Amino acid sequence: MTTPATDPIRVVVVDDHPVFRIGMASLLEESGFAVVGQAAGEDEAVEVVGTTAPDVVLMDLDLAGGSGANATREILRRRPETGVLVITMFGDDEALFGAMRAGARGYLVKGADPEEIESAVRAVAAGAVMLGPQVAGRAMDYLTGARSVRGGVFAELTERERDVLELVARGHDNATIARMLVLTTKTVRNYVYAVFTKLDVNDRAALVVKAREAGIGVSRPEGGDPAY
Repeated sequence: MTTPATDPIRVVVVDDHPVFRIGMASLLEESGFAVVGQAAGEDEAVEVVGTTAPDVVLMDLDLAGGSGANATREILRRRPETGVLVITMFGDDEALFGAMRAGARGYLVKGADPEEIESAVRAVAAGAVMLGPQVAGRAMDYLTGARSVRGGVFAELTERERDVLELVARGHDNATIARMLVLTTKTVRNYVYAVFTKLDVNDRAALVVKAREAGIGVSRPEGGDPAY
């Protein structure tokens, strides 16, 4: 029996350096992917994704006149089923966690092997999270540190409610939290009200005080990155 052919994974490549962008598109096509679009900037990326409906977007973070993280956030707001794989020169924690907060499902540093890029594209297309070896260890350190800061306090909160509490304690308003967690403002407001009820506080100021007294929303020790 002949196995039916499957459609190739559709990819858009976003990078403001044309040599890298064209080279990446060529590499992907040689690996059997369908490159359905390319973009050099933030607004162009959002537009191209909207018209081509790719499975995966390869996204640089430093775009001419824009931000790859902002483009990722807007793309996923419009097309949450699309997977975003960041491939960038930046391997620092701020870039990594900013991209993941925006909704990216993968993160590679430029210079990754072709086989690593191919595997990451296929993983992200399948809905998995894929971090390159250059950043995976720091991501685990970050998660471990974030959990240790939170500790066992406020066990009555769900994980998403803890995420919202963390950001409220850092002084972010609901609209900002919604952008960072890729949620609607209404959803964030509902989470905040749920946290009010569970922690028995009446307003945002009291919630911030209670969270910070428990070690939530404060900077990690020894100059480490904050949990959010």
